[in-house]
Amino acid sequence: MAINYSERIPNNVDLSNDRALQRALEHWQPRFLDWWREMGPNDFSAADIYLRTAIGVDAAGWAHYGSVKMPDYRWGIFLADPIPERTIAFGDFHGQPVWQQVPGEFRSQFRRLIVTQGDTEPASVEQQHRLGHTCPSLYDLRNLFQVNVEEGRHLWAMVYLLHAYFGRDGREEAEELLERHSGNVDKPRILSTFNEPIDDWLAFFMFSYFTDRDGKFQLKSLAESSFDPLARTCRFMLTEEAHHMFVGETGINRVIRRTLEAIKELGSDEPAAVRSHGAIDLSTVQRYLDFWFSSSLDLFGAEISSNAASSFANSIKGRPDEAQFEDHLCTEARYEIDVPDGANTRKESVGLRSAMNEVTRNAYARDCEIGVKRWNTLIRKAGVDFELKLPSTRFRRAIGAWANIPTDLQGNIISAEAHSRVLSEWLPSAADRSFVASLMQRVVEPGKMASWIAPPDRGINNLPVDYEYVLFG
Repeated sequence: MAINYSERIPNNVDLSNDRALQRALEHWQPRFLDWWREMGPNDFSAADIYLRTAIGVDAAGWAHYGSVKMPDYRWGIFLADPIPERTIAFGDFHGQPVWQQVPGEFRSQFRRLIVTQGDTEPASVEQQHRLGHTCPSLYDLRNLFQVNVEEGRHLWAMVYLLHAYFGRDGREEAEELLERHSGNVDKPRILSTFNEPIDDWLAFFMFSYFTDRDGKFQLKSLAESSFDPLARTCRFMLTEEAHHMFVGETGINRVIRRTLEAIKELGSDEPAAVRSHGAIDLSTVQRYLDFWFSSSLDLFGAEISSNAASSFANSIKGRPDEAQFEDHLCTEARYEIDVPDGANTRKESVGLRSAMNEVTRNAYARDCEIGVKRWNTLIRKAGVDFELKLPSTRFRRAIGAWANIPTDLQGNIISAEAHSRVLSEWLPSAADRSFVASLMQRVVEPGKMASWIAPPDRGINNLPVDYEYVLFG
């Protein structure tokens, strides 16, 4: 579908023919720009940045490249092309035509899901607010800004749905999306992971790999929704979300490559020696991995959830890639979940509908494992005796059956005393964060890289790595 860039708000939803909606969104737009100037990467507003902008939602149109100043970026509202004669793929309304309006009895459920998803988008921009000042290269700086502007556009995607389909309640929710701020004591973001500080680039790469991957699974679940405008919105968002995970996976890959180079140069893999050589030791990489993977697990919700059952039953939120499953009703199916039982665990059989969060969380963990295997291949080929591992999905949980249950990294229940004693060995310590922060020196000479990270294999859009991706004003 064509995107109309002559409009004040670029869109492919024929906004000009709905004057009331257009006025409402144009009223919201200055508030968004004020938020961007305050909470976005505002110290770089004069820079020309080589960014990708969607000019269409088909394969040929969604990736148009050119230099632009971020305050002039054309945020807009883009829905994927409708699927002709699409029917509901799951739940009690399976097989019926998809909905173009929200049924009244499901308004609150849909609104809560859209607001929660929408809240994560500006939150991540706020978390990454100051990272540009410690960029390891112009290539990385540009990638950070690409992620930032796309998270801003994803906020627009959810705000459009709130304005277009939820009336006054939706407009009020859209206003509140700009009033909450990541880490704010009085008005924090809804989900705890999005209140965690991201003060260094290793944390940014971990967040982009693990937490944005949660975003992928949430969007894939919502892309199955019976509410077609929501499904189409999320389908297009997924094309942009893939780049965010690419930034995370390749960023961690490059950190590890540089560490392996340092180990080879030193002839030692001792963490202290690696650190003194200006690289990040693998044990610190593991602790950052433990933190961000475990922090992202609660985003899926409780293992046994009546809300998840209701969302599936009412055809509101499906499983990612619902078509791969044979049973789309799940009225009789059961699912076994491990739950704590004193110092041990036991199996609990629950209705599959109530276990949808756990189904998706387990799929997420399997997907995370793919990158970990690639990183371990690098380490193994370098002849280094170290293996990165994902912690158990029971580890460091604050929601669900495993909430506040002390476990080790393998998910075994341990005493609270033992847990508190060794937790600092599993998660980044203040000393770890201080060391990583000490490496975060700004590098902006084209083609140059900070000492702690290897260069990428290739540049962006067939350009060389040493291209001047950011021109400072």
